Amino acid sequence: MSVDRAVMLFAGFMVLVSLALGVFVSPYWFWLTAFVGVNLMQASITGFCPAAIFFKKMGLKPGVAFS
Repeated sequence: MSVDRAVMLFAGFMVLVSLALGVFVSPYWFWLTAFVGVNLMQASITGFCPAAIFFKKMGLKPGVAFS
């Protein structure tokens, strides 16, 4: 698995978890959904993604987007 795929998988997982928590626990969890979305937009513009750095350190091979 490449860093790009791991980042997309992690972001999708976080969106689904935060949506479930927002529906079943507290609407304040929707702020996590917004944070993930803003982080994805920021990463697409700047190329800086903390999750990508973490996955690189974990030994995943670099992809095209986060080189």
